[in-house]
Amino acid sequence: MKQAEAEHRRANPLRGEAAFQIDGTAHVLRPTFGALVAAEEELGPLFALVERAGAGELRLSELATLFWHCLADRQALTREALGEAIARCGLAACTGPLRTLLSQILKGSG
Repeated sequence: MKQAEAEHRRANPLRGEAAFQIDGTAHVLRPTFGALVAAEEELGPLFALVERAGAGELRLSELATLFWHCLADRQALTREALGEAIARCGLAACTGPLRTLLSQILKGSG
């Protein structure tokens, strides 16, 4: 793997990024403004999403949608493949990246 590719796959927690491992490959989840706006357009208000997650009521489809919109390199994975990977990895594997994204939504980077 080229160094530029390796750096592209490395999440930067200072920017609110998270890594999600799929079949041994790290995929960066980057909650940019554009990604969050796109997720909000599909899911509804992000604050309500955070509240549902805090109450343990976040749906698998909502998790997959948030991850899809925040996926830094969507050319590496289809939306369906991401959903299948989430199901295959299990919710426990999604907890860390989800917590990072939700924290970024609530606190921002500054």
